[in-house]
Amino acid sequence: MSADDRLLRLIGGDRLAQRPKGNYKNITRWGDLVFVSGKSAGRSVDGKMPKGRLGQTLSLDDGIAFAREAALELLLTLCKELGSLERVQQVLDIQGFVNADASFEEHAKILDGASDVLVDVLRDAGLHARSVFGCVSLRGGQPVILRAVVGLKTSPREKPFQFSTDFR
Repeated sequence: MSADDRLLRLIGGDRLAQRPKGNYKNITRWGDLVFVSGKSAGRSVDGKMPKGRLGQTLSLDDGIAFAREAALELLLTLCKELGSLERVQQVLDIQGFVNADASFEEHAKILDGASDVLVDVLRDAGLHARSVFGCVSLRGGQPVILRAVVGLKTSPREKPFQFSTDFR
């Protein structure tokens, strides 16, 4: 089963990636690297709209569910922009932003929900480095926002990006 098929199985039907709501792109590409703009849950989870603060109006389980949805939105965006998730060589880095009360300390558990989805869909290519940040607010009151850096498979006609350390 392909990564695209695994994604379709998880989303359970027709669902499109959200379009940017401002003057920016969903992804930008630099050589064989793709930078994915911040993604959040694109729909309600268990009847709850994606809005609120962890540790105040939302529970740990709510946060994990919203992080899973944000990861699905991230994957949908990659699939739409790249044509297929089969072009993904490796998810290199994930940054998670959690709208949390000052007393909330389970940020990493929230992001585990997103990490699990990436590995479920992309297998080893979904394993990544990550950082998570607690925030006092996020756009639109979103509980979780993810951004990513992804390495692409290059075709034989494309040269992979090479970073030079020769500064002479």
